[in-house]
Amino acid sequence: MRVAIVAEYYPRPSHPGLGVWAHRQAMAVRDLGVDVRVLVLERPIPPLAAARALPRTGPLREWARVARAQPDRTVMDGIEVRYVRFIAPPRPWSYGSWGRWAAPALRQALDRLAASWQPDLIHAHYAVPAGFAAREWLERRGSAAPLVVSVHGGDLTYAAPRSPRGRRAVGRTLAGAEAVTVNSTLTGRGVEELIGPRGGVTVVHPGADLMEPVQKAPEPTLVTIANLEPHKSQADVIRAVALLAPKYPRLRYVLVGKGPQREELERLASQLGVADRLRFTGALPHEAARAEVARGHVHVMPSVHDGFGAAHIEAMSAGVPTIAGAGTGSEDIARAGEGALLVRAGDVERLTEVLDGLLSDSAERERLGEAARRTVAEHFTWERCGEATLAVYRSVLD
Repeated sequence: MRVAIVAEYYPRPSHPGLGVWAHRQAMAVRDLGVDVRVLVLERPIPPLAAARALPRTGPLREWARVARAQPDRTVMDGIEVRYVRFIAPPRPWSYGSWGRWAAPALRQALDRLAASWQPDLIHAHYAVPAGFAAREWLERRGSAAPLVVSVHGGDLTYAAPRSPRGRRAVGRTLAGAEAVTVNSTLTGRGVEELIGPRGGVTVVHPGADLMEPVQKAPEPTLVTIANLEPHKSQADVIRAVALLAPKYPRLRYVLVGKGPQREELERLASQLGVADRLRFTGALPHEAARAEVARGHVHVMPSVHDGFGAAHIEAMSAGVPTIAGAGTGSEDIARAGEGALLVRAGDVERLTEVLDGLLSDSAERERLGEAARRTVAEHFTWERCGEATLAVYRSVLD
């Protein structure tokens, strides 16, 4: 079986942790005998927020340096990965139409790939832009290869709500796919609300590799692995740190990731008098990020919305209890077993109370961490993810 994976979020030199779950899923099906090739949609023009953050002197030179550092192709863990560059207007204004902007470049890349390696199936991560552009290629080519689209949440929380064009693009792509996979039951309900009930919607949870216990940080440490964006609620954690600081004078908070909210978060920490307790690592390779969370005592990310929240099971796989957002796709994790506690985004008082309980009771925290590791082992391994994904591939090919 030959499967071409098309993804916008996938690891690259400038952001090695971006979409690492897509790569691990590709590895999981590869390990089950699937011949996989990956095409990564790469928009070399930096986002508006990133452009503003470029050095004032020579910003175009810096942008060009980063763009040139991106290879055309690479081999990642034995999987061939090609980066497909396309130009599109800024995301806030036009994301719903990015599939049309990406389609010509992806069409050329798929034509080149198919000349020597004809895919039996195309698996696109997200309806926009990857799914839309892949569907356009299949229709132009008159190909009988089925399209599988994975919805991870952003199609429903960002692309579709922002404009009628985005809603149409997401809806048409999902309705035209032979199968749709979702990362949680909440995401599945969102798909049905958008396009109506349909067959072929399957929940495929991401996975995580179990980690051996490591030496913990000497001081009580909270960790969040996430892009620095408002909906990830790092600001809530900073406010909780400020409230807990008098009781835990050595308390530290490590933020793994990069994003447009960093300056705002630094400013908030300074205003609350806890700036010296925070450490921003920036974007890290996957294994380095896992090492940071493993050294911590609690992973905390009470998001406003999350399709699933893969960072939670990464933390749990290391024996670290996690705090997730109530009312998000992370509730699938909490239902599966112990190790994930739910707090609604914005409820800093409740978040502080839960953190205080975990930090003050080391025995309960360790028990919960061991239970978290069991939950991952029983429900959220990459082997399980690969098997579920392969079952979807076989169902549409059969």
